[in-house]
Amino acid sequence: MNHPALDLIEQRASTNHFDPSHRFETSEIQRLVQLATRAPTAYNLQNWRFIAVCTPEAKRTLRALAYGQAKVSEAAATFIVCGLLPDPHALADRLRPFVEAGHMPASLAAAWQEDAQAKYADARAARDEAIRSASLGTATLIHAASALGLASSPMSGFDTAGVARAFGLAGHELPVMLVPVGRAAPGNWPQKPRRPLAEVLEIA
Repeated sequence: MNHPALDLIEQRASTNHFDPSHRFETSEIQRLVQLATRAPTAYNLQNWRFIAVCTPEAKRTLRALAYGQAKVSEAAATFIVCGLLPDPHALADRLRPFVEAGHMPASLAAAWQEDAQAKYADARAARDEAIRSASLGTATLIHAASALGLASSPMSGFDTAGVARAFGLAGHELPVMLVPVGRAAPGNWPQKPRRPLAEVLEIA
């Protein structure tokens, strides 16, 4: 049996034209982010933050920082997906419910924290992890939007330093991706062609 999620993956396309009259209820934004945070992260760090840009003023600010791209302000919301530099000290709280439920021994959780502390002492490794987590969250947000009958468009074309300033990001928060989400308007392209598997797959 073909799972519906597979059809969504096959059909998903990035959207450039959104219905500007479409608005989200707060509960719809919460549902999208709740689903996005089901994505995996190293050690279960959950080192991400999602800023839903919805008001006309905030959209104007963000659109200017995205080089005037109309979809930023026309979508019902544009999410700023931030990766957070890993904080190994947060792992105790992140893993505690899992330990208390009996899924993981406390000694293993402590070992994970020590391992993470050593790994992310390297600034480059910490930055890479922040970008990975935000990217996984973005991908899951995109597919969650598709499952809810919505259109989306991941964007890397924006002034990252400007976004960080305008939206008050802390020094450990990296704006990795913008994701406009909303109802598609007419005039969008279908999914663009993909390279043949022979060019991208090696089985070792």
